[in-house]
Amino acid sequence: MKKQILTLLLVAFTGIFSANAQQTVSGVKVDSKLTVEGETLLLNGAGIREKMWIDLYVGSLYLTAKSSNAKDIMDSKGAAAMKLDIVSGMISSEKMISAVNEGFEKSTNKNTAPLKAKIDKFKSFFKDEIKKGDTFIIANIPGEGVVVLKNGVKKGTIDGHDFKKALFGIWLGAKPADDDLKDGMLGK
Repeated sequence: MKKQILTLLLVAFTGIFSANAQQTVSGVKVDSKLTVEGETLLLNGAGIREKMWIDLYVGSLYLTAKSSNAKDIMDSKGAAAMKLDIVSGMISSEKMISAVNEGFEKSTNKNTAPLKAKIDKFKSFFKDEIKKGDTFIIANIPGEGVVVLKNGVKKGTIDGHDFKKALFGIWLGAKPADDDLKDGMLGK
């Protein structure tokens, strides 16, 4: 009987610890949950954005329910968030804006004209100095739009599902910023 009770307690404690467990990617502790604008989201997956073998940032994808289907995630109008933890001092405002430009070009198959004003507004959220240790949260909030926060401070909101789909396509589309990061975010 004691053995059964001990086994049950062990299973219960293991379940509690694994439910609250954090994962570490490139030295960044990735939380299992994220709350943005009142929406609580679950970690879907995380990975590292690399360029020439240099870790640039840890990207984490949070959803209401786990999914490994990139198209469904991009098409969804539900709450979702990407968290970017900057791990390199090599990322500057100019480099981030350039990467965003390239990402939208790939995500939209070079058809950025219909989204130009929204893309320009999004890029303005990265104009301030970016330092190692900064955190960006890019969240789709139903009824509000895409909300961007830097280090917990709201930079602004951009409405439109077309924009959200193109934006998430930067990381999850057919030509993602980084294939390994995409796989990591999709929990693969």
